[in-house]
Amino acid sequence: MKLGIVSDTHGLLRPEVLPALKGVDQILHVGDVGKISILDELAKIAPVTAVRGNVDREGACGKLPETEVVLAEGRYIYMLHDLKTLHLDPAAAKFAAVLHGHTHVPNFYTKKGVLYFNPGSCGPRRFELPVTVGLLTIDKNGDLKPEIVTLSLAN
Repeated sequence: MKLGIVSDTHGLLRPEVLPALKGVDQILHVGDVGKISILDELAKIAPVTAVRGNVDREGACGKLPETEVVLAEGRYIYMLHDLKTLHLDPAAAKFAAVLHGHTHVPNFYTKKGVLYFNPGSCGPRRFELPVTVGLLTIDKNGDLKPEIVTLSLAN
């Protein structure tokens, strides 16, 4: 199973995002969506699960949940926007991964057997940070393989 992980679109769905997510089984948006229409566009590629971020205060985006749990290939994945608001022990809760955004800095690491994965931002560029999306492949054994994809931008 291959998951597309996006964050911090802030109302901008760049055209380079859609080809980068082609072939994924599901898309997980970890907040700061900005416009609900972005989720509709992403849903043309694969089913979408999204949580709200700190900019998602009004309208349909404001009604998104703060956190979400997704089951993929028998592994539980916890979604939230800002990792600093995590109020549980993911290892004790048996989560395989924690997906988050907010910082716009793409990275991943494993701590106590749990993958922490920030896909970075694929919305408006912030500072000199790259514009990125994440891919998370879960094999039949339940092993997780994270990947950060830097988008080549037309402008």
